[in-house]
Amino acid sequence: MEQGTTRKTVLVVDDDKNTRDGLERALRRDYEVMLAENAETAMVRLGEKNVDVLLTDVRMPGMDGLTLLQRALARNPKLICILLTAYGNVETAVEAMKRGAFDFLTKPVNLDHLDLLLKRAVRSSEMESENVQLRRQLDDKYGMENIIGSSPEMQEVFEMVRQAAPTQANVLVQGESGTGKELVAHAIHMLSTRSKGPFVAVHCASLAPTLLESELFGHEKGSFTGAAGRRIGRFEMADGGTLFLDEISETDPSVQVKLLRVLEERRFERVGGEEQVEVDIRLVAATNKELKKLVTEGKFREDLFFRLDVVNIIIPPLRNRVSDVPLLCASFLKEFAEKNGKPVEGLTNDAIAALSAYAWPGNVRELRNTIEKMVVLAHSSKLTVRDIPANIRDTVAKGGGGTSGEVRASSGVKLSETSLEGVTRQLIVESLRKNRNNRTRAAKELGLSRRTLHRKLKEYKDAGQLDADVAKKH
Repeated sequence: MEQGTTRKTVLVVDDDKNTRDGLERALRRDYEVMLAENAETAMVRLGEKNVDVLLTDVRMPGMDGLTLLQRALARNPKLICILLTAYGNVETAVEAMKRGAFDFLTKPVNLDHLDLLLKRAVRSSEMESENVQLRRQLDDKYGMENIIGSSPEMQEVFEMVRQAAPTQANVLVQGESGTGKELVAHAIHMLSTRSKGPFVAVHCASLAPTLLESELFGHEKGSFTGAAGRRIGRFEMADGGTLFLDEISETDPSVQVKLLRVLEERRFERVGGEEQVEVDIRLVAATNKELKKLVTEGKFREDLFFRLDVVNIIIPPLRNRVSDVPLLCASFLKEFAEKNGKPVEGLTNDAIAALSAYAWPGNVRELRNTIEKMVVLAHSSKLTVRDIPANIRDTVAKGGGGTSGEVRASSGVKLSETSLEGVTRQLIVESLRKNRNNRTRAAKELGLSRRTLHRKLKEYKDAGQLDADVAKKH
């Protein structure tokens, strides 16, 4: 064992005293060693202290080693189990492995072999724990699947996904174009019990009503001109999995009627057919419009809306989660640098600040495309403000983000001399002054939620980073 590392505990179980004592002498320099003369005593020891490795004989009076192995692993699935026997044979080894043994040694034990086996077993266990912890940390910090974000706004989205995914409920995902609605739908699928089934996506806005109906439900031979044979629709393709309908607000009323029936009865007929087709699907729908408003205007069926709106996940626009911009930039930069074989290693602080000050009307999709363009055209190992496309650079320099809900900066903000947090703070302070410290108006002007604005102000005040005239009112 390396110096400074925590000593692992090994429980040696053997009915032969000489074997127990010999193994204890061989192992005690590197491990904490516990001894048991039979399986029943071993189970007691396992309940008394956390044991890392169980080293047990197979043939013992009373409970044998294979049964001990099974019961020990039922109590602690992460326990490393190694079996010893003087009666080594292939059948016993296979049975041991089936029951969860890490490995199998024959007596008399080769101590050098045992030493190497224990080190390999412990390291394998440590690596597994590290990988589990790393996956948990990455999921907590950066999201799930390919969704990136550590902002409070995105953490709310992640929590909704985690809660909704294991259920069978229909999910409605709402958000502006480019926010990542399909990524959220895919995450719901991958975290659900249907993850081994198909994930089928249909982009409703790209198809005419008649084509969309055939695409969704399939058609029979001769059902319309050009229907040369039977065609399976997307509902049948998604059987046992998840069907994702993007831009469902663009569906024709005739298609909406059929969608409602499928969601209620889980069966339908193909276009031009009479046969009832039953399907087991989980529906996730998405839209960049406000469906409630479309219902009020008579452009979307209310009964279908209620069927879809069981779980409603709203993805915030990128301008409302500015703190995620650096994370997204780093991820996209790595992706496109590898893809294009470009030795680009990062962005300068002024480039990050400039990108963070832009409102991104096309949201994450626009940012991704921008970083790809910057990487492809890069001349050095770091992206600078000069690498930012001219239209974005000019918009930021003029103090505008590019949309009606933009975060506006005055022309006095020198991005090349200001950190990301400094830029954000300055934009907030300027907006509050302009709106006479009215938080509601300032938040609306900045494109932020009032809660986000309140949180940022508290952070700045606690850090002593608010100007006196603003701090005294907060």
